Order: sequence, then C-alpha cells, then structure tokens
Amino acid sequence: MGNCCRSPAAVAREDVKSNFSGHDHVRNRDKDRTHSGNGNSKKSITVLNGVSKEGIEEKYLVDRELGRGEFGVTYLCIDRDTRELLACKSISKRKLRTAVDIEDVRREVAIMKHLPKNSSIVSLKEACEDENAVHLVMELCEGGELFDRIVARGHYTERAAAVVTRTIVEVVLLCHNHGVIHRDLKPENFLFANKKENSPLKAIDFGLSIFFKPGENFSEIVGSPYYMAPEVLKRNYGPEIDIWSAGVILYILLCGVPPFWAESEQGVAQAILRGIIDFKREPWPNISESAKSLVRQMLEPDPKLRLTAKQVLGSVIGDHLLAEEVEDIKEMFKKMDTDSDGVVSIEELKSGLNKFGSQLAESEVQMLIEAVDTNSKGTLEYGEFVAVFLHLQRMANDEHLRKAFSYFDKDGNGYIEPEELRNVLMEDGDDDCTNVANDIFQEVDTDKDGRISYDEFVAMMKTGTDWRKASRHYSRGRFNNLSLKLMKDGSLNLGSE
Repeated sequence: MGNCCRSPAAVAREDVKSNFSGHDHVRNRDKDRTHSGNGNSKKSITVLNGVSKEGIEEKYLVDRELGRGEFGVTYLCIDRDTRELLACKSISKRKLRTAVDIEDVRREVAIMKHLPKNSSIVSLKEACEDENAVHLVMELCEGGELFDRIVARGHYTERAAAVVTRTIVEVVLLCHNHGVIHRDLKPENFLFANKKENSPLKAIDFGLSIFFKPGENFSEIVGSPYYMAPEVLKRNYGPEIDIWSAGVILYILLCGVPPFWAESEQGVAQAILRGIIDFKREPWPNISESAKSLVRQMLEPDPKLRLTAKQVLGSVIGDHLLAEEVEDIKEMFKKMDTDSDGVVSIEELKSGLNKFGSQLAESEVQMLIEAVDTNSKGTLEYGEFVAVFLHLQRMANDEHLRKAFSYFDKDGNGYIEPEELRNVLMEDGDDDCTNVANDIFQEVDTDKDGRISYDEFVAMMKTGTDWRKASRHYSRGRFNNLSLKLMKDGSLNLGSE
C-alpha cells in the first residue's frame, strides 16, 4: 500500500531520504549520509585513545543481532566473567569515512562518560576498539522503543503521558545541567528496560549530542525532521531545542501523530516554521486545557519564551498533568499555608517540613526553593509547592533505595548475591533464610543471572505494594518488607545521617 494508507506517525519514523529544501544537508543518525573521501584506505585508524584494544570476543560472548543502523550493529553480548547480559554497539571503522564521523563517535563516548550515572539514561559499561570496529558495551534494554508502545496504544492517557514526559524532561535537565544538548530527542531514542508495563524508560544514542557553554549558539542542522525546533532550521540555536523536541513527543503521546506533518520534508519544515498546532483533531477535544497549555509552552516558537526543563518539571507538570498524584500534597499545601494567603513562605515551608518529619537540612530546603521559585519571590505558589514535594519524594526514594540496596550489597559490587541476601535474612531473624533467599531470587532476579541488580531491586520495590495486597508471594513480599523497614525509620542504621 502507498503512504496514503499509513498513519503520519508511521511515516514519521521512516529514514530521511532527501534534504529540506532551502537548507543544507541534515545530519541524522538514522539516515544515509554523503561522505567525502574514497573510504578505501586499508590502514586501520585509531578512534579512541586510552581504551582497550583487545578483541571484543576476548571479554564478551557476542550473541544475536538486536538492531542495525547506518554505522554499526547492536548485538546481545554476555560478559564471560560475570555472565551479565549486555548490549554491544559495534561501529565499523570502514564506515567512519570522514573526520566528522570519527569526531561524532569520540564525542558520543565522551558525553556518555561525562554524564552522571542515572536510572533514566542507558549506562555505558565500557568502550573499546579493535582493528575493525569501535565497540560500546552498554546496559541491555529489552523492552523495545517508546515509539513502538505509542503505536501499539494509539495514544497515551494524560496521566501516562505525564509519567513518560517527566522522565524525558528529567533527562533534558540532567544533560543541560552538565553542559550537554542531546539534539536528537525522539521516541525511537528511548528504550524500556524490560517488557513490563511499568518498566523504567531510558534515553539512548548520544551520537548527535554536543557540549555547550552558557550563551553558546550552534548553526549545524542536525536531528530528525519531525522533532526539529524552528531555530535549528534558522541555524541559530542552543539547549532550548531539546524542550521543543520533548514537546513534540508529548503531543505525539497524547494523540498519536506529530504536530507538524506534511507529505514532504520541505512541507514539514514550513509547518514547523509556521508553528500552528492542531488541537481540533481527535482526541484533543477530550484532553484537558492544562495539557494543551503545556504543549503550547513547550512548542513556543521563541526559544527565549519557551519553558525550561526546570519549569516543565516544576509548576507546569505539577499543576497540570499530575492532579491525581498530588491530592495529598494539596492537603499539605493548605495546612502549611497558615495565613491562607494562597502561597507558602519559606518560613511556612520550613515549619511544615519539620512538622511532617522531613530530615532535610535548611540549606537543602533553600536549594529546592531556589530551584523552583524562578521569580525569587520568597514564596511558593501551589504548582511550585507541588514540584518541591514531588522532588523531595523522589530524592528521598532514590536516597533510601540506594541505602537499602547497599545494606544487602555488602561487598559493594553493585549486585545482591545469594550469600549476601541469606546473611541479611539471618541477621533479621529468619530461620528459613536459605529457602526464602532462593524463592526471592526466583521472583526478583528477572534476567536470571544469579544476582539482583539495582534496577531489579527498584522494580521490585515499585511493585511491592501490589504484592502485599495480593498476599501471594510470601518470599518476595518478605524481601520487600525488609527493604521498606530499612528505608523507613532508621532500622539497622540506615536512617538519615
């Protein structure tokens, strides 16, 4: 069938086959590029300095192919020593025909090493190269692309879209705070860690990302056409382009098709520059005005007026898209607003945090206020207040989860081994610790490598409430309850320091 029978979202995923009319060649990792040079040199080039030059198969067992791109192939691989399942992106040196190609690979590795370890970014385990290829050994994500889940669903609910958008914008904020512009945000560049509905979502592919300094602008046209900000087409842009791309993804999440659509790339470019967003097609009439407002503010044509990542994570997402999640916080706001003036002062916040048992230091409270209160008013409106508390909860969860995990992970190697778990269960007075530990590993060790990783631990904790309600999986619930005990009130010396 022809393109007329295909959805715009499906066509949007196709490789780009021609240039934007009136613009120079678009650099896109998914498409063929015209290379200069003959590419026939038999001399092997050195791409990465200071990395292992031994053959990839010396350390890893390379298994089946997982995916294929312009420059290389991604394989399933297994660490021969630890038996850990990983992904290996092998970039053929024969295809690195220009200095630009080589620099792209070097910068991709540099950026992945530069960004701090984060649960929303796929981790780089090792970069190495041999005579034929550069190999990037990374965390394995088996849940498929965000794009495929959008196609399968048609579109997301506002609440589900909010969860995905929060992860994407958190990645943007992390990148920007560390001097990096991603430059190629799209649903294909976010993978789910596993096939579960509540799987963690992780950003991948920093091949077009670039380091930047405050105030620095760029002119190179890069990225994927449907997600490209207008200032990229105008050849004068900065980090704000990532929020535009995230706004395009949010629009697609909510309705299933791109906001700027045409039959040709020239038409897409013109639509982006016109900036007219269609909120009349289904299902937009049934979507809240606050969600539409968020899309508009993320797809603001003027980058100076566009929301920042901090603002999206702050008052906007807190106020507009997570109403169901923040009912308890709303009550807290009312209680903290002791003078009922509709805002919470710094003094009211500090007093309230003490009242509700927060262990944050005063300097940390002030830091959170400064991060959200962009107008330096010294007070927090409701949306800003929600953002503070969502961040507090996230910080607390991350910190306490790490502490709980570390208590089990006695040797600090990043995994809970069976013997470590048995010892903790024994310390906690479990007479049947061996059988309980075996049962826990059957349930929690989802990749069956004989160890519990931090991601597996977090996944277990996130679904723990349902297990306790179901009262079916005693052993897994036992592990979950012990972990909660470690996190809750300082049990076993894991409280606030």
